[in-house]
Amino acid sequence: MRKANVDLSRPRMITDSGASPSGLAGESGGSDKEVQDFAFAFNDRNFSDRVLVIEIVPDSPEAKLDVVGCSTVSDWARNRKRRRAEIKRDSAEDIAVHREELVLNCNMPDTEDNTVFDNQDEEAAAMNEYPSAVGVNLENFVGDDLAWNLDCHTVIKVRTLHVSSPILAARSPFFYKLFSNGMRESEQRQVSLRIHESEEAPLLEVLNFMYSNTLSVMTPTGLLDVFKVADKFEVASCMRDCSRSLQKLPMTRESALLYLGLPSSILIADAVQPLTDAAKQFLAERYKEITKFQDEVLSLPLAGIEAVLSSNDLQVASEDSIYDFVLKWARTNYPKLEERREILGQRLGRLIRFPQMSCRKLKKVLTCSDFDPGLATKIVLEALFYKSETPHRQRTLAAADSNAAYRRFVDRSYKYRPVKLVEFVEPRLQCSVFLDLKWEECARLFPAGRVYSQPFFLGGQGFFLSAHCNLDQQSLFHCFGLFLGMQEKGSASFTVDYEFSARSKPGEEFLTKFKGNYTFTGGKAVGYRNLLGIPWTAFMADDSIYFLNSVLHLKAELTIKQ
Repeated sequence: MRKANVDLSRPRMITDSGASPSGLAGESGGSDKEVQDFAFAFNDRNFSDRVLVIEIVPDSPEAKLDVVGCSTVSDWARNRKRRRAEIKRDSAEDIAVHREELVLNCNMPDTEDNTVFDNQDEEAAAMNEYPSAVGVNLENFVGDDLAWNLDCHTVIKVRTLHVSSPILAARSPFFYKLFSNGMRESEQRQVSLRIHESEEAPLLEVLNFMYSNTLSVMTPTGLLDVFKVADKFEVASCMRDCSRSLQKLPMTRESALLYLGLPSSILIADAVQPLTDAAKQFLAERYKEITKFQDEVLSLPLAGIEAVLSSNDLQVASEDSIYDFVLKWARTNYPKLEERREILGQRLGRLIRFPQMSCRKLKKVLTCSDFDPGLATKIVLEALFYKSETPHRQRTLAAADSNAAYRRFVDRSYKYRPVKLVEFVEPRLQCSVFLDLKWEECARLFPAGRVYSQPFFLGGQGFFLSAHCNLDQQSLFHCFGLFLGMQEKGSASFTVDYEFSARSKPGEEFLTKFKGNYTFTGGKAVGYRNLLGIPWTAFMADDSIYFLNSVLHLKAELTIKQ
């Protein structure tokens, strides 16, 4: 009798869900729990109409799974090769108790977090590469070469199973087409399949699942092997079950990277989406303080660094720090300029939130050789147009951007809040600095917190604003304070006229709260404990006159006296 011989080392066929007959309990409708348990019929000739002959051939070097001797995901990760395309706070001193103007000794806070990453080219360390999907990659062969490479395999083992074609066809579009393609082979009792040696155990697990709807494998590596074979033979319910089981296991850095390193054909499957989402969330949470784990993050593959950079919760000084770090990662892992430009232009550049960067850093983007000049110009123009928008328009753009894949206009959890700066050179060095704080940010300041702005520059000297929740010692209530500080840089001193204002209802105009002048030296700050002249409870109340659409708008005007 002639056998229907199907070589399973080939990639699976892509079929639509309608390929399975709607009358069968399977992938096209209903939950997995609705599938009946036919475990008693597995490999039982009394309940089978077909004989499945499984021919096993040696693994090819391109497809071999290097899981032998690996008992944990960490072992597996150390033995795998990574794809070449994927390698490579000191706060201000306590304020003296004064209701009037206060003068502080103050350093720019969190200097450790305001790390400037050196962006010198570094020799990329040789990285290991993730394995591709099980089976021979057909894209590597053409024409007769493909047939020769498949036919030259020596069958080292044969397994024979008695199977029920209705059960297999109900669970898998692959087997449905195999048993009902209208060809003479589909009517024969014996069907021969050819697989690689590493696929034997996972295939038996998948076949057993199609009967019993249960899995006996519980290790991460075993579940991943079963997942891949289930994907190959289009057993979606088994893929979902593997994904759910993997999600219940403790997530580690190694396992998260393995899940994100699955072949692209699997990553687009709905069944793996919850698993990859969990892996991305784990990495984003683990490395949210990115400057504290610089070496670890620099060693992440491309999929890992993308997961980290996609997070809104990165606790960094500013987006400027993110930009510097991305350049360092790209130069470390992609030493060739052409490859680096491609990665930055097509992948990582979209994850840098350029509209949140300072204008000083945006100027450097224009002259950075790592970006294509045309792309750099487009990026900077978009960022500057955003900065020129009104606060209301900016909030509208951010809200529309919040659900996008690449959130260009959404703030992260910056330790230093962005500011807007309007600078004048004539007739005197003067600037207006605008600082917006959300109601939630102010609420987190109670009872003794503080938040700092990004540094801004006037006359070549760096300054910053800091908002505080203070305890008024005379009235014994908490209140909102605002201070102006100068960064420690050089020994020069500056005499500065300053004025603090805040928008308030009903006119929504900036109203001056305090003004004065002070001679600054490095590390000094000046300001007012109770800027608004009201208790904290009144400031944060629902009917507060200082929050417009839940945003506090502050302005500081500085003039350097010659």
